[in-house]
Amino acid sequence: MDRGRALRVTADLVVAGVAAVIGSGLELADPDLATKHVAAPAWIYVLAEVCAAAVLLARRRHPYAAAAVIAAISLFVPAWAALLIPYAVTAHGAGRRWKQWAVITALIVAFLAGAQAWAIDDPFTAPAVMLFSALLGLYFRARRSLVAELTDRAERAERERLLLAEQARADERVRLAGEMHDAVTHRLNLMVLQAGALRVSTTDPAARAAAEELRAAGCQALAELRDLVGVLRTGGPVATTTTAPADEPELAALVDESRAVGVHVRLTENGDPGTVAPAVRRTLFRVVQESLTNVRKHAPGADVDVSVRYDGAGVRVAVANTRPSRAPAPDLATAGGGTGLDGLRHRVEMVGGTLAAAATPDGGFSVRATLPAYVPTAAFL
Repeated sequence: MDRGRALRVTADLVVAGVAAVIGSGLELADPDLATKHVAAPAWIYVLAEVCAAAVLLARRRHPYAAAAVIAAISLFVPAWAALLIPYAVTAHGAGRRWKQWAVITALIVAFLAGAQAWAIDDPFTAPAVMLFSALLGLYFRARRSLVAELTDRAERAERERLLLAEQARADERVRLAGEMHDAVTHRLNLMVLQAGALRVSTTDPAARAAAEELRAAGCQALAELRDLVGVLRTGGPVATTTTAPADEPELAALVDESRAVGVHVRLTENGDPGTVAPAVRRTLFRVVQESLTNVRKHAPGADVDVSVRYDGAGVRVAVANTRPSRAPAPDLATAGGGTGLDGLRHRVEMVGGTLAAAATPDGGFSVRATLPAYVPTAAFL
């Protein structure tokens, strides 16, 4: 039971208890049977007061029925609960307003008819209290409606604000996609064309091989950039159904690229890579790729240990490097925006994984990630 319901139940019990105590006290204070409509022991009238008070417990859900029962009891004994039930009729009663006042009028008439049992000389106080109770119910009903309307307006305003913010983000994504397509794609295309021209024109085998590697890397960067531009424009993942399994990134090829530029890398793989989804394998590739890139930039001459373990629950990867043997090149170390690990952590969290990166006691650096075995492609960027 929540706090609000507990308060309502407590209030109902208190109201019923007060009505029962006051009504029973009035009956015991005037036990003269000469004024009663029915000659019966005093406890009968006390029981009638208690029953009328108990009916108040149903006044929220069934206000009209509760008012009818209390009116029937008041024909024989003026139930003190009749002073309280008009509030429930106007505060909780459904239907048109005239229906509520008709029930309250019938209740007042029944109470005045039964009031002769107490030989009441003042016929105005009780109806006045009933009318005040009804007006109080109208006030709280109007207040409750006003609060509900204001709450609904606030919720609508919040929804509109969120929609406007989402539209602004979508517009910004489109703008960024256009800038990336116009500027970065243009430069990458020039790089690929120049690398291809160099491969054709040079007679040096080593230069030709380096030009081909540069051209292939540029083509791959263009493909990835097109995917990213598509994500920015659509606000969702780009379908990759045309990508064949053979085209998925391989960690061995990534390690070979680092070895080719002089990085001492050792790769250890345990388990079956086929147990994890393609989206997870691509995220794993990005983790290792970013980690090796950081080693090349910030830890030249360091040895790198790449450990990957596949199991039924997912995949665990650790990339740790030793202390660098020489200072990094200033122009290379300062290249980039310095947000590679933050972007990598966001990418890992997008597929439901975790990533931790920290310096090691021996002066090196370690990147560890835990990825699930399967992630729906629609959740992956």
